[in-house]
Amino acid sequence: MKAARYPRSFSHIGITIPDIHEAVKFYEEVMGWYVIMAPAKVEKEPDTAIGQMCIDVFGDDWETFEIAHMSTSDGIGVELFSFPNTAAEPPEFNPFKAGLFHFCVQDPDVEGLTDKIVAHGGKQRMPIRYYYPGEKPYRMVYVEDPFGIVFEIYSHSYE
Repeated sequence: MKAARYPRSFSHIGITIPDIHEAVKFYEEVMGWYVIMAPAKVEKEPDTAIGQMCIDVFGDDWETFEIAHMSTSDGIGVELFSFPNTAAEPPEFNPFKAGLFHFCVQDPDVEGLTDKIVAHGGKQRMPIRYYYPGEKPYRMVYVEDPFGIVFEIYSHSYE
């Protein structure tokens, strides 16, 4: 059977962070994302559907972790994970290795959101840049949350 050809929609992204409660607070207060499921503990239980699924994904080298589910204004999910041994130091930023190195959010007030991120313990990684200066008001910047997760802010739609 030939697979249908159409663009798939984006459902969610999973982010591992050292302190799930602080991360939920940051993403709710700063990014405006809303909580679908508050932080909850998941245990390695092969006799439950969620336990078996997590064993399938993470293997056997874990006992518990915490998870929270959030959503953006356009319905994109954000799963936050925190394992007991999650390192508190920021992840390595290396865009030259294969794999995910950032995600992007959209806000017409790039400057205001950037200031809010910095005020809540994050970092601005570069000056705010203008695309098509004098032609279009498109702006972008790379930032970090307080946990060292790098992401981008666009003033405009990706399209």
